[in-house]
Formats: sequence, structure tokens, C-alpha cells
Amino acid sequence: MSSPSNSVLRTKPVEDVLAQADDAGTEAGGEVTHLRRRLGAVDLMGFGIGIVIGTGIFTLTGIEAKNHAGPGVVFSFAIAGLVSLLAALCYAEMAAAVPTAGSAYTYAYATIGEVFAWIIGWDLILEFALGAAVVARGWSGYMQELFGLPTGLFGEKAPVNVGAVAIVLVLGVVAIIGIRESARVTNALVAVKVAICVFVIVAGAFFVKAANLTPFVPPSRPVAANTSGLKQPLSQAVFGIEPTAFGFAGVLTAAAVVFFAYTGFEAVANLGEETRKPSRDLPLGLLGTLGICTVLYIGVSLVITGMVPFSQLNEGAPIASAFESVGAGWAAKLISVAAVAGLTSVILVDIVAMGRIGFSMGRDRLLPPAVAKIHPRWGTPYRITMGTIVLVALLAALVPLKALADLVSIGTLFAFVVVSLAVPILRRTRPDMKRPFRVPFNPVIPVLSALACLYLMTNLSLETWSRFLVWMLVGFLVYFLYGRRNARLAQRD
Repeated sequence: MSSPSNSVLRTKPVEDVLAQADDAGTEAGGEVTHLRRRLGAVDLMGFGIGIVIGTGIFTLTGIEAKNHAGPGVVFSFAIAGLVSLLAALCYAEMAAAVPTAGSAYTYAYATIGEVFAWIIGWDLILEFALGAAVVARGWSGYMQELFGLPTGLFGEKAPVNVGAVAIVLVLGVVAIIGIRESARVTNALVAVKVAICVFVIVAGAFFVKAANLTPFVPPSRPVAANTSGLKQPLSQAVFGIEPTAFGFAGVLTAAAVVFFAYTGFEAVANLGEETRKPSRDLPLGLLGTLGICTVLYIGVSLVITGMVPFSQLNEGAPIASAFESVGAGWAAKLISVAAVAGLTSVILVDIVAMGRIGFSMGRDRLLPPAVAKIHPRWGTPYRITMGTIVLVALLAALVPLKALADLVSIGTLFAFVVVSLAVPILRRTRPDMKRPFRVPFNPVIPVLSALACLYLMTNLSLETWSRFLVWMLVGFLVYFLYGRRNARLAQRD
């Protein structure tokens, strides 16, 4: 039963969610309001790996090893992967039971209320838009370095980053034309970068020196005296702990940041409405993505910190520069090409995911319903996708988005908290609902997942928290001024 129409905690009946995703679902007048089911488990893993392996492994490894964890960044990736696995189990249950576009947004709407659903939807828009813009600028920079392109058009020195805009527009067209076309492009790019990650692990192992891995977790030390207090993790500020780097605290701080490297696997759940056999393929896509990426991340980070002393790692391109430092310049070029492929697939999946979230919110009329229109030939939410492309292109062209990995991480962790709590809530409120995949040891694992995500959030900086709260405040204003009055539930009741 849904809550009263005037309540911000009104919930959307699960039956309504499933009916909207049904292939027979239409509006009055015959307009199609569902997406077409064209994807299988391999396609879903392709999308998942396509968005997960990107800037995280190609840049954050060097930054966090050098500044926070040393070789212990391997533990940071393992901790972040474990927390992601807990959340992925919760996503798998919800996605298999409620296979629809919108993922965490829709799950929140069906369990804990409309205002929370809005917050999650708004939060995911932040995550994917900023993620795509940051990666587009990174793509432009890699292309400039690889081919010596003019710095006035490509890279961070360009007044208007034309290279970033160009790749966003090209991939935006692919996303609009169709989900199958997007899957083919993504799968091809994924094959390239997975092969390169395996190459890095195998080839780099021959250059590993035990001395570079000792001590594996460098002793804790105070941060530089001139470091801004806003850079301090929230947990240290709240409990009055002296800011430190390295040690076990440094490993945890790095885990909160490299969590960015796992963000995006939840985009697989956004494709539930386009999956042929969601009850089987969605859990396979989610857990398969995470398992493959975690193994590759741990292997790459171990090899890189073993090749070069962590204090000498290059923060911009740690993997390529590590091979250059041992005299394997040809390998560095190969890795840069793989980085371009990796970044390309991330941008594409970000655009696809944003389109599905906006489509779900428009279909529920928390956003203007016109944005949820499906193209009659391509079967994609082309209007919201076009809007997404414009937004990301503007951000990528004009805004130097430095240090926003933290902001993407906090947004993702917040969504994971909500999805984790939604599992035991829906188990209690709808015990009769069919669940093709069930989280084991409920409610222990969902609650543990939520607590782990909250703990990682407290290890992010005060600066990141302040930016996140500002974005959430803007979202509340939009909801109370438009969404609450115009929502489909309010008009129906």
C-alpha cells in the first residue's frame, strides 16, 4: 500500500514498478513507456567492467599510494572491493526482484519513500554527470600526450576543452541510437583494457623489487603543517584526532578514495528493464563485474608499487610512468592506448546510465514527463539522453574538475547505504514477493554493508562533505518546488 498522497514518504507499489517495465506497458493513446529487452549477462558484464575500469586504476593508484597508503594501497583496494561486494549482493537481490530502469532510485521509491527516492536520483545524477565530465577531460589529456595534439584544444591547458566535448558528442550519439550498439562498442573497448590490465600484471611482475614493498604499510606520520583543515577526514575532525598520513588510518583513507575505482558497477542495475532474463542475468552481471575488477585492481596495484618506490610514483599516469622508469617505454605507449580505450567506455556507460535514471524520474513525474519520451525506432530515452550530453559537454569543456573523485565516491556510498537498507525493509513489508536472488544472512549482510559504507564516508574530507551537502540542498529545493506536487502518485491519489 502506498502512503497518503500528501506525504513525502509515500511509496510506489512494487506492482506498479513491474507493470511499467513490462513489455506490454503503454500510456493511454498507445505511447510506449517501456524500454526494449535486448541485453544478456555478457552484455551486462561488459557495461559493468566498461564503467568500473577507468580513471580509478589509471590514476588513483599513484595518488593514494604516494600520499596515504604506500604499497598498502593493495589493502585499500581490497577493503573497497569487499564493501562493494556487500553492496553488490544487495543490488543483486533488488535488481532481480524489481528489474527496472533507475536502480537505487526505484528501490528507494518502493521501500522507504518518495523523498528518499528523489535524493538518491539527484545523487546519482551528480555521480554520473561529474564522472563522465572528469573522464572526458582525462581522455582529452591522454589523446594530447599520445599524438601531440594542440594544447589549445586538448588537455587541461585548453581554455575550452574541445577534445572532451568531441568525445562526449560522439559517444552521446551512440547512446541515443540504441542499447545494442552501445553494448557492442563497450564490449570491444572492455576487451582491450582487460587485456592490458593482465599484461601489466604479467609483464610488470618481472620488474618487481622486494625492497619497494618494504614496509608494506609505511609508519603513520603527521600531515604537512600547511595542509588545509578541510582536507581532514570527517572522522578525524569529529573525534579530534591529529591528522595523519600512512599507517592503518592512511590505508582506510585511501580505501575511501579508491572506492571511486569501483563506482559504476551499480549502473548494471539501471539496465534491468532492458535485460532479457533479469532474474538470472542481473546478479551475474553485477557480481561478475565486481569479481573481475577486484582481482585486476589488486594485481595492478601490487605490481606498480613493487616496480617503483611509492614516493616516486607519478600521480598523473602511474602505470605508464612505472614502465618508462624501468626502460620499457614501448609498454608505456601501449598502456596509454589502453587508458584511452578505458576512459572511452566509462564515458559511454555514464551517459547511458544517466539517461535511464532521468527516464525513470520523468516517468514518475518527479521531473517533467516530456523528458521520459522513448524514441519509436531506437527504443531509447532520447530526450533525457540529449539533455545529459549537453550538460556533460558543458562541464567537460569549461570546468577543470580536479579532486572530484571524492565527490563521486561520497555520492555512490550514500546510494549504497539506501539500497542496503532497502533489502531488509522490503523483506519485511513484502515477504510474499518473488526473489530470484536472495542476500544470504539477512539482515546481517545488508546492515553490515550500510555500516561499512557509512564508515568509508566518514573517511572522506570535510571539503567533500560540504560540497555534497550543498548539492543535496539544491535537490531538496527542486523536489519541494516541483516534484512533490507533480509526482504521478500525487496526481493519481
